[in-house]
Amino acid sequence: MSHLIYLLVVLFFLAACGGGEITDTYNGELSSLSESLIVTSAHGDSGSAWGLPDCSACHKLGVIHEQADNIRALVQLRGYDSCAGCHGNNGTGILRQCLICHNQNDLPATPHQDGVRNHGFIADVEMLANDDSCFACHNNSDMDGRFDLNRDLSRFMDASQNYRPYSSLNDFCLRCHNRDHQQQAYPVREREPGDTLVTIEESWKHIDRHGEIDGLGARIYTGLRDGYVYSSRVGCTDCHTMHGSNNLKLIIGRSDNGVSLLDSSLRNRPYDVSISNGDFSQLCVLCHQMQSISDQGDEDTGNGLSGVHATGSDCRECHSHGEVVQAGM
Repeated sequence: MSHLIYLLVVLFFLAACGGGEITDTYNGELSSLSESLIVTSAHGDSGSAWGLPDCSACHKLGVIHEQADNIRALVQLRGYDSCAGCHGNNGTGILRQCLICHNQNDLPATPHQDGVRNHGFIADVEMLANDDSCFACHNNSDMDGRFDLNRDLSRFMDASQNYRPYSSLNDFCLRCHNRDHQQQAYPVREREPGDTLVTIEESWKHIDRHGEIDGLGARIYTGLRDGYVYSSRVGCTDCHTMHGSNNLKLIIGRSDNGVSLLDSSLRNRPYDVSISNGDFSQLCVLCHQMQSISDQGDEDTGNGLSGVHATGSDCRECHSHGEVVQAGM
């Protein structure tokens, strides 16, 4: 009788797992996946594994991800708590953890999380990243190892109250950072009249030469580094990092955190960016390099690069988003 009971238990678990051999169904390197890693209600044999909370019942750490060497050791280190982060909660409602793997020790470059400031959702409060803040922007990700603008970012309504695809990363940012069509779940408070956090959409579309209005490159300090031209639409994330910085306003702390169009030999060096007392020269010099030197244009900004004027001064006295007098920035 005991042998019969044992056999029935084994058959039950094999049915739930969708087969008799406990192995991993992953068949390719993470970087070459073309389908979502998020499990659905069809998980297992016609959905027999859907809703089961114990991954170890079917998937043993010793064999999972055998063909994914780039993540196998990390998964074995972090254990089953890491499963839901990449594969979803399998209908259980458990919390998906991102930072268990995406942290400065385990995956320091995906993404870079340098610094004490990150894109939180409480104005003027400095806080470290948490899993909830990850899912605010990445709730739809299919976790296939390749970033797709309209697959891996949460879908927010646009000004017409429709869920249209994003035309760019800036389009994604501006669906929250605007004056009159913010997202109900993530309101952005105007802390002072003309606060860039809510006026940036208007500036981007109608004023700012980093936005839809092209720069001409005809002024006294003209000159850009390889990768950028005066008709470039500079992305929000070229200057602002969402995942961590020691700089105010989430200004990138190093060149490889932003400036996406910059020649890779410069971008990936990387060059540090430190902002203090309104001196943004270490940021601006990543892209700007004046052709005719004047006004301290040959002076090192402090990160090894030169090419901008008035190094060491408070740039905000003349340059800001939406600054009409200076034709935008």
